[in-house]
Amino acid sequence: MTVARERVMSDLRERIAALDSVSARKAGCLSFGVPDIDAVLPGGGLAYGALHEFAGGGPGTVDGAATALCVAGIAARTKGPVIWCLTRPDLFFPALAQVGLKADRVIFVESDKEEDVLANMEEGLSFGGLGAVVGELVRLPMVGSRRLQLAAEKTGTMALAVRRWRRQTEANDFGQPTASTTRWRVSVMPSEDLPVPGVGRPQWFLELMRVKAGECAEFLVRACDDKGRLDLSSGSADGSDSSRRSRHSA
Repeated sequence: MTVARERVMSDLRERIAALDSVSARKAGCLSFGVPDIDAVLPGGGLAYGALHEFAGGGPGTVDGAATALCVAGIAARTKGPVIWCLTRPDLFFPALAQVGLKADRVIFVESDKEEDVLANMEEGLSFGGLGAVVGELVRLPMVGSRRLQLAAEKTGTMALAVRRWRRQTEANDFGQPTASTTRWRVSVMPSEDLPVPGVGRPQWFLELMRVKAGECAEFLVRACDDKGRLDLSSGSADGSDSSRRSRHSA
């Protein structure tokens, strides 16, 4: 890349970052309350009025369950009702309640087809007045994700897409481009030891795979508490397992 071209690209990135920052300030952001995580997100948190995409680090049910809990914790920290769109009514609600998402806040919308999940999410986002709209999807096509992003922008409601796969081959779809503002991957890690023998606190490896006008990053975190809050693992204190930012711009 020539010096002149590099300067032009740098200028464009700065302009895009400035525009995204203005948009984030208008809609507001939901802070994680973890400085290391909030620092890599424009606006200092997950933007309202935007689509955010989450998937398990592997195609297995364990990582998939951790992803659903991570999203439930985020939804729990929003204000207002939460719509959860899905095709498989297999969520264990006591687990969602343990991360702060109470039953009286959630409206489940079950569909037979994924196309209906997308349509229900869009309708919920267009309605407004909600804390978040969650949708469980195998595939998230660019056109569908763009419609969700636009609907979220109009009302300021947060859209959370949970990518769940029935078979390993479906996980390859996660690499396809979407209109999501951020893209995350959640993997289960060995539990953190606690003073009580035989008891540990669950830990996740949280990967920020993509963020508009930002950089990728990785975090070793304690799983959501009963308020939906994450925290950096004690293993991150010395920096050996601390958050690591990618050198590649997202």
